[in-house]
Amino acid sequence: MSYVALYRKFRPPVFDDVKGQDHVVTTLKNQIKSDRVGHAYLFCGTRGTGKTSVAKIFAKAVNCEHPVDGSPCGECDTCKAIASGNSMNVIEIDAASNNGVDNIREIIDEVSYSPTQGKYKVYIIDEVHMLSSGAFNALLKTLEEPPAYVIFILATTEVQKIPITILSRCQRYDFHRITIDTIEDRLKEVTQREQISAEEKALRYIARAADGSMRDSLSLLDQCIAFNYGEELTYDRVLNVLGAVDTEVFGKLFSCLYGQDAAGAINLLADIVIQGRELTQFVNDFVWYLRNLMLVRTSDQMEDVVDISAERLAALRQQAQETDMDTIMRYIRVFSELSSQLRFGAQKRILIEMTLIKLCKPQMEQNEDSLQDRIRILEEHDAQAEKIISQIQNGQISVAPATGGTPSGDGSAAAQKMALDRAVPEEIQYIVKNWSRFLNKIPAPAKVYLQMTPPPRLSLSNDNGLQIVFNDEIRAETAKHELQEIEDTLAQELHKQVPVEIRYLAASEHFEENYIDLQAINFDIVTEDETAAPQYADTAKEPVKESVKNETPETGTVQDEVTPAQPAAATPEQIPVTQQEQPSAEMTQAPAAESVPEESPETPVQQSEEDQRSQEAMMYEDALARQAAAESDDNAFEEQDEPDEPEEFQD
Repeated sequence: MSYVALYRKFRPPVFDDVKGQDHVVTTLKNQIKSDRVGHAYLFCGTRGTGKTSVAKIFAKAVNCEHPVDGSPCGECDTCKAIASGNSMNVIEIDAASNNGVDNIREIIDEVSYSPTQGKYKVYIIDEVHMLSSGAFNALLKTLEEPPAYVIFILATTEVQKIPITILSRCQRYDFHRITIDTIEDRLKEVTQREQISAEEKALRYIARAADGSMRDSLSLLDQCIAFNYGEELTYDRVLNVLGAVDTEVFGKLFSCLYGQDAAGAINLLADIVIQGRELTQFVNDFVWYLRNLMLVRTSDQMEDVVDISAERLAALRQQAQETDMDTIMRYIRVFSELSSQLRFGAQKRILIEMTLIKLCKPQMEQNEDSLQDRIRILEEHDAQAEKIISQIQNGQISVAPATGGTPSGDGSAAAQKMALDRAVPEEIQYIVKNWSRFLNKIPAPAKVYLQMTPPPRLSLSNDNGLQIVFNDEIRAETAKHELQEIEDTLAQELHKQVPVEIRYLAASEHFEENYIDLQAINFDIVTEDETAAPQYADTAKEPVKESVKNETPETGTVQDEVTPAQPAAATPEQIPVTQQEQPSAEMTQAPAAESVPEESPETPVQQSEEDQRSQEAMMYEDALARQAAAESDDNAFEEQDEPDEPEEFQD
């Protein structure tokens, strides 16, 4: 004997085997037992719910010779003939292919003949909504007043297409969708009778994929058994056969969309494509997942409606609490429209990827739903920031200063400035204070790089050299090619070689955290002549800090020791004429003699202002002359013209 499909092999032979349609079965059994059988019935409902099976059982029951509690016995000749399809009293017609007036006329002609065996002649017209208008009108009179031995059973999945004149002449029975639990129990029974090992989770997934249809569930089970013949039917194998995706994948996809993780969503879709899943089914299943998420978000009493396991229901509830209803409904609308597009689309993967990116980037669209999603994202970020700030203020989060130029994670802690742990060399101080003057003397193109906006900042290197720190790497690398020009210019002006180092700030670095800001330091140095060479530090500070003997080279006279803080009470008349009118040669050669020296701010001696000024000028010039004479052995300076006489000595 050839193989018979499971849905045909396990078609219910009696009313008791019909699953999920108790309201219909009970009514029909009571009519048979009470002998109140009607002449026309209309069975309507979705596919695979048992309409045709119940019609055949009812036809056997009304003609059975020995009915048992309203059900056929299955043992008499009439029941066997009807079950094998050889009975002349049961005529099954497919209205999809016999939908004309001529076909109805044949039925009308046959009705006039009484049954040859049994009590009733039963006409089962399947998919009756496919009849034409003329066929319905031709059937109308016979359906209204048939012979007493004729019963019409009309079956349809689209009852709205049946004319109201037909509906009013029939007893209507609506067949419900079969629940997942009922289908699962039936599948367990079938696998046991077929001696097939199957996981409960696998059978439940088949039952859910059947969408309330018992015939679909048996067909899917038959397909899975054939693919995994001789092996245990596991959940993963069922997914592979049906091209479906686990609900855990839908949870991950929703998390990516809700968190605006476009890369994660695209990678998840790529994995699904590589696994060979059917994309249209994937989208439909995801819409169903969103529907369950919406119901769980609405109420906690939805266990019977969502039809999922308790473990998955707990995870679904947790995810629903972290989302809002508007976003879920928007996703349902978007993916429902996508499902319609995929039906006629050639590039299904591209359409799905476009939809995922749009949902992750709501700023790409200008409709109301996208604007609401953008507002939701901003509100979430604001709430998260407020939470972090509150935890910092309450001491729940401790913020440590960033190290290595890396800013703090939340930006709440101020950057810690780098401390100056050593003295700054005097030549570096002089460069910082006169940086603008040095820039004008540096030749191009180095001068251009140093004057570009934003300007580089000055710092102190580990070897007490000068660091020039740029904000970007490109300018720093370009300036390194002109490093020799910069060093030569500084050496020419300072008469001393100063090491120069070019640096740049990385993307995560702050200048104050990694470098010493020399331009922000107020150096407490008394500079007598800012145009002097680097020896100005020695020539200007030593007369202030150390005692100097007023010894005139021309006269050889040694006077009392004096300091700027305690000047001697000398008058211009006490100064030799040679000192007043003719400064010494060494004094004329000193660079400091090019400008008038500044007066010392500290004058503790109580004298008149004119005498005090004259004394200080005389003492300072005399000190400079002796210092220059002591350091002029190497003849470093060339002779210059004699400077003009200071204003203090013109009187």
